[in-house]
Amino acid sequence: MADNARAKRLADLIREVVAQKLQRGIKDPRLGSHVTITDTRVTGDLREATVFYTVYGDDEERAAAAAGLESAKGILRSEVGKAAGVKFTPTLAFVADALPDNARTIEDLLDKARQSDQKVREASSGATYAGDADPYKKPGDDEDDAAE
Repeated sequence: MADNARAKRLADLIREVVAQKLQRGIKDPRLGSHVTITDTRVTGDLREATVFYTVYGDDEERAAAAAGLESAKGILRSEVGKAAGVKFTPTLAFVADALPDNARTIEDLLDKARQSDQKVREASSGATYAGDADPYKKPGDDEDDAAE
């Protein structure tokens, strides 16, 4: 079992090597400049690496990029092996990152909250308080009430 610092260093190296190879080395048109490597995680035994990626585009481009990454997996793994210099090169698994979808959902929820707040502000703009302007009794008010 490797220590966490070594796994983290290997994950960072894998992310950099895969990103550079996708940008410069692979000629697959499905893997153009619209694929971004967002994160990499390596298991504690350094045998498996999960590479998270995002694709700028629609669902067709996402599916094409996933197929392109699967077909380039061997080339990318050999490049990682050359750069890492470890006894066993980790196997690579590519997973589409859900971060952009989650961010879009959060933005939609925040927009709904802003609209709701605006409606409350509009409804309360001409409203007045239900009681007197100063609902608290003052020390001299008790004597005035008793004299009446």
